Amino acid sequence: MNPANWFVYILRCADGSLYTGVATDLQRRLQEHNDGGAQGARYTRARRPVTLVYSEPAESRSAACRREAAIKKLRKTEKEQLVSS
Repeated sequence: MNPANWFVYILRCADGSLYTGVATDLQRRLQEHNDGGAQGARYTRARRPVTLVYSEPAESRSAACRREAAIKKLRKTEKEQLVSS
């Protein structure tokens, strides 16, 4: 894997909610969310543990951020369909 590759990911939180983000290293980012330190997102700190349920590659950080924004605009049912595909 090229370390410059970006990914859009969706996490399922312990309360069943979904969190969407971008990262270059999915395993490291998942660990940061579950550790709950300063590197983890505030949203996931109160909803641990989280599990990775979806990811897709992106060509650049800007492309990943655009896709993240598009996913965040989806309804939860649409996100669930994306996760199950």
